[in-house]
Amino acid sequence: MSKVNTQFGTSIGAIIVVGVLVVVINSAVGGVLKGESNADMSDEAIAKRIEPVGKLNTGAPIVPEAPAATETVAAASSGPRGGKEVYDSACFACHGTGAAGAPKLGDAAAWGPRIDKGSDTLLNHAINGFNAMPPRGTCGNCSDEELKNAIEYMVENSK
Repeated sequence: MSKVNTQFGTSIGAIIVVGVLVVVINSAVGGVLKGESNADMSDEAIAKRIEPVGKLNTGAPIVPEAPAATETVAAASSGPRGGKEVYDSACFACHGTGAAGAPKLGDAAAWGPRIDKGSDTLLNHAINGFNAMPPRGTCGNCSDEELKNAIEYMVENSK
């Protein structure tokens, strides 16, 4: 009989230990499981928590965002920008690095056949896009005259 009482006592002890562990674990994580937390619920904190963790790389050149409307108005009111200014702000992204097969500024071998086609063809390609180059390159707010100025700058510095 004493052996049965020992097994019974051990079983009761194990049940008590398991019960205490369940109570401790429930009190430690119960609030989180029920959605009770002290998380910051401001609009900024929520936006940060739901922002994408990555972006898809399609291999296309990265096109910078268009400038704010106030910048466009300021540029328009001061007259057309010069070739170097347009090149530095928009064309350099591809023509300074050779991205997407763009001829680099100063590379006479790459520019020679293009220059031979004439300035009208170069301007047409800049305005309408050509191969990997999108229409107006990366300068969506450039006038045709500003694109022409940038082409002239690149041609003069690539002969």
